Amino acid sequence: MTALTEQPVTRVKSQRGPVAKAIPALAIVVIAAYVSAQMIADIASMKIAIVGGLAVDMGTFIYPITFTLRDIVHKIVGKRKAQVLIVTAAAINLLMVLYLAWAAAMPGDLLADPDGSFTAAFSLVFGPLWRIVLASILAEVVSELVDTEAYHWFVTKVTRNKQWARVLVSNSVAIPIDTAIFAVVAFAGSVPWQVVWEIFIFNLIVKFAVTLISIPLIYIYPDPDWSEGKK
Repeated sequence: MTALTEQPVTRVKSQRGPVAKAIPALAIVVIAAYVSAQMIADIASMKIAIVGGLAVDMGTFIYPITFTLRDIVHKIVGKRKAQVLIVTAAAINLLMVLYLAWAAAMPGDLLADPDGSFTAAFSLVFGPLWRIVLASILAEVVSELVDTEAYHWFVTKVTRNKQWARVLVSNSVAIPIDTAIFAVVAFAGSVPWQVVWEIFIFNLIVKFAVTLISIPLIYIYPDPDWSEGKK
């Protein structure tokens, strides 16, 4: 008979992979919030409302937070990954508009919508979404890349202190660019120029206000050692 010997049981500790170690959980939350805010703002921008006596697209109240969220991503994972996020978010928004345009073009089911009112309403709202989203994507990519460069310039060339100032400076450069591109590309020719101008002015006011309110968010994560180059 073969003697049975007890083998010592070795506990294998679960280890996180290199990606999990490299990307903090907070970064995932902020990235998800960034993409979500962009998508919600793009859809909400279909609604042009009167607020305070001025015309404004309703995406204006949520979109500005993306500038500060981008700054936080830049701070946590670096410039190059922030640039990847900007391009990826643009691709996701483009996929969204293509899918919604396809969905809007599909005939409705007569059993679910006998008189076709829901199908007509869906097509009316999401059919023309492409222009708003394409304008938004163009504005987002250009302005957020500018924001990235301004933010990186501030922390590498000006000062690594005063985190509030780097957010304020980078957003102040990017916001007018974003607003001008979006207002003109999204609405020129479809609404009177006076309305386009009102949208531009109101967007500037709201976006700068949101920037001031969101500045404290930059402190939710410790500042990295910028002397090592946060690329």
